[in-house]
Amino acid sequence: MSSRDVLQTDHRWLDQETLDEVRAHVPMVYVEAVPVRVDHLGRIVRVGLLLRAQADGRISRSVVAGRVLYGEALRDALWRHLTKDLGPEASPQIPVGVAPFTVAEYFPDAETSGFHDPRQHAVALGYLVPCEGECAPSQDALDLAWLSPAEALTDEVAAEMSGGHGRLVRRALAFAGQLP
Repeated sequence: MSSRDVLQTDHRWLDQETLDEVRAHVPMVYVEAVPVRVDHLGRIVRVGLLLRAQADGRISRSVVAGRVLYGEALRDALWRHLTKDLGPEASPQIPVGVAPFTVAEYFPDAETSGFHDPRQHAVALGYLVPCEGECAPSQDALDLAWLSPAEALTDEVAAEMSGGHGRLVRRALAFAGQLP
């Protein structure tokens, strides 16, 4: 029995064929979270960046990101992706309000917006999320590095980031009033 023959019990998940068809016609909604460590005054002291293997075999840095499922609240989607990528002990502090610090629009054409996803047109809501617990990369994340805000903004780190995530980190730090 192939994975396609298995009965899908969660109707919010799409099989790969259906997902590919939808991606060809409809923008997908994502949440993206920049995990941070903050001091007692709420200033960012560390930015968490994941290391992932990309579909084309490249290794790159990224923030926590994933699709919002049909019928799933934004808070639930954030929690699901943060605990999936950072581990169950990460203790992410989901923002009190659901308004994102930015909206990033990803296109298959890398030149359109500075945010690029070769698979699809996607709209991503960006959140800055303090994590208080023990974080460890999980699922498809290979590593998690905690960098100072200045380190996270270097050209070298930006060059390691995929699809425009370097721009997203810069926007997050600007939102927090922490650009150098």
